[in-house]
Amino acid sequence: MIRVLLADDQPLIRAGFRALLELSDDIAVVGEAGDGAAAVELARRLLPDVALLDVRMPLLDGIQATRRIGADPELDGVRVVILTNYALDEYVFAALRAGASGFLLKDIEPGDLLQSVRVAARGEALLSPSVTRLLIEEYVSTPPRPVPGPGLERLTEREREIVSLVARGMSNEEIAAHLVISVATAKTHVSRALTKLGARDRAQLVVFAYESGLVVPGAGA
Repeated sequence: MIRVLLADDQPLIRAGFRALLELSDDIAVVGEAGDGAAAVELARRLLPDVALLDVRMPLLDGIQATRRIGADPELDGVRVVILTNYALDEYVFAALRAGASGFLLKDIEPGDLLQSVRVAARGEALLSPSVTRLLIEEYVSTPPRPVPGPGLERLTEREREIVSLVARGMSNEEIAAHLVISVATAKTHVSRALTKLGARDRAQLVVFAYESGLVVPGAGA
């Protein structure tokens, strides 16, 4: 059973998401919060598998709440997914930097919502990869010049290649097809890169790839 925490300052939106999530036998909404501070407190008390946080909330916004959850060792197993109204919300990349595993648009189809929660709980793939890639390229195109991040030298050439493909939104299956390797081999390379870089999930691999300069915004795969 995947345990989900919902946080949004609009009760009707929370009710809608709860109704959709509870259509599935393998997902349970274990708590609701109307602001970011309450969301962090509930996360500590309930230890959900996935926390769906609205990016704009009173007291603490979704980014601040994500940062606090990510900084708490006892919440290491909580995957944060940001809810937003717009694909290019100016706060979303900041949320990924803060430790979010991905994001969802609030107009997501019911079936896609359920599948996305399952994916986030597994930590296997960045949500909405094609949209996420566009968002990241939009918001990393203007920061200061990237510098090699700590840990980059620990990656093999193949692992660097794998991380760059993850950053471009590819799933393990797509990486395997692109490199003509097995899906199991692709998963192994991703896991090793996560371990070497101290990253908790694929979203952090994406942030690392762009901030270190391993991937250049706008460059083709």
